[in-house]
Amino acid sequence: MWSTEHIAETTLSRDAVWAALRDLHTGDLTYEGADAFELDGPFAVGTELTITPVGQDPFRSTIVDLVETETYADRTEFGDIVLTFRHTLVDTPTGTRVTHRLDITGPGADEVGPELGPQISDDFPESMAALFEQAARRA
Repeated sequence: MWSTEHIAETTLSRDAVWAALRDLHTGDLTYEGADAFELDGPFAVGTELTITPVGQDPFRSTIVDLVETETYADRTEFGDIVLTFRHTLVDTPTGTRVTHRLDITGPGADEVGPELGPQISDDFPESMAALFEQAARRA
């Protein structure tokens, strides 16, 4: 297994951050630099979605964990490699802490992860900042 995470804090409420995160992942919110999401059903565990990263081909994913205002995770399978993206939101005394985690699992994860993982996760800090900016605009 290979994993990485980015943790960021904001003075925004967990509800405000969650609303932006939910709307991004349902396709109801889009902004420059954001991946595009298209759900094939309700925003719920088990629903498949199409994700189109900026400048890349779309791929399919499945929502595997969803607890309103607390956590969202989707899983993508590429052959024997599985990518799980998770956002976890926690209240802090001054706002909200968000952890964006990527786990790469499967038989080749130890070999593929060190190269593929950073390529995928390098933009986590910028993506989180952009999400917070969108949440602030909507709050």
